[in-house]
Amino acid sequence: MQDTIPGIVMAAPASNSGKTVVTLALLRALIRKGHMVAAAKTGPDYIDPAFQAAACQAICINLDPWAMNAAEIKSLANRHGDGKSFLMCEGVMGLFDGAANGDGSTADLAALTGWPVVLVVDVKGQSASAAAVISGFAKFRDDINVAGVILNRVGSARHKQMIVDACAKHLPDLPILGAVRRSEDLILPERHLGLVQAGEHPELDAFLDRAADIIADDVDLDALVAIADAQQVQGDVGGKTDKNPAGIAPLGQHISVARDAAFAFSYPHILDGWRANGAEISFFSPLANEAPNPDCDAIYLPGGYPELHAETLAKADVFKAAMRDAANRNVMIYGECGGYMTLGRFLVDANGVRHEMLGLLPLETSFASRKLHLGYREAQFGSPTPFGPAGMTLRGHEFHYATTLTEDGMPFCRMKTATGLDLGPAGLVDQNVFGSFFHMIAQG
Repeated sequence: MQDTIPGIVMAAPASNSGKTVVTLALLRALIRKGHMVAAAKTGPDYIDPAFQAAACQAICINLDPWAMNAAEIKSLANRHGDGKSFLMCEGVMGLFDGAANGDGSTADLAALTGWPVVLVVDVKGQSASAAAVISGFAKFRDDINVAGVILNRVGSARHKQMIVDACAKHLPDLPILGAVRRSEDLILPERHLGLVQAGEHPELDAFLDRAADIIADDVDLDALVAIADAQQVQGDVGGKTDKNPAGIAPLGQHISVARDAAFAFSYPHILDGWRANGAEISFFSPLANEAPNPDCDAIYLPGGYPELHAETLAKADVFKAAMRDAANRNVMIYGECGGYMTLGRFLVDANGVRHEMLGLLPLETSFASRKLHLGYREAQFGSPTPFGPAGMTLRGHEFHYATTLTEDGMPFCRMKTATGLDLGPAGLVDQNVFGSFFHMIAQG
């Protein structure tokens, strides 16, 4: 018996195995058949959850076994799945890949929730060898249950049969739930931080419907649902705790949050956690030259793609004037990654053009010379912040290609990697304005 809502973890042996598109297609196909399924994503990710939300027409949450503790994950999953039959959670990278020594892997999430794993295996270029890969993954850890396999990018009926026969011989008790054919209709466009955002995909619904048509033909949906239905839980687990699942204190009582194509990266569980702690949340669009709510006592500029919209932001006079006025009125202002760059003085785009930003922090960043910054981070605070007292830590991640040209002033925090490597001071604070390239996920 488990204390978490029934779920299925969609995993793969490696990145680029096609698990994202398979998961999207399954979600849309199941929803079309009337199944009550909720969506989740393992680890730190903003792009995939937006596509999953479109596929199942409901919010997709993140469950992060490195940044969150087990109680937080179970609480979030149960709240999100309340009223649903089961939760489908897409994994990250390969099944056993994590931050350090595999910590925070998709397998870790499966182990702590008790959810069975469905392995999506890219079989292009192999036949019987695929059975060896599947066997190795199924037997690698005895605390997880690989309950089914979906073969992906199958070339022909003969190709499928060769793999099915090999699996039947060596893995007779592991069901092959389906074999998804290779198709141009199962390819999504990409950009430097991953997939193009869901809101920018011009024919997303049509793509999802075509993908669902393919998956419904190639995968046994009833067998997949049966894997979820076979799970036994202890009583009614939905929404059974009032605990703030993220554990991060709200920035204020009324938080105005930037939300548009330039500031799209805010985690739903963070905003929901703030609401659970009594905060009011409102939204505004800097790209539409909107001002934050005049009654707010805090402003949150999440990450996103300000570098792609720098010229528009530089000309957004209403937005800029309102932000500067809010800073002068001691409104709490916090920027993450793209939001942090927007709080700076200038942002240089990929073409080398310099755009004036808000000028609320002594910061200048550039995309003319790109450098990848990627990984889990632990932010340590030597002074009090709106999130808590001095000495507290937050867990999160960093993912950007910006180069910092100037960053002068009081640091926001001290940053460490998942392995404990000290990266030194990070970010900036100027009275009530603060931020960094760090994306927060949960309290440490």
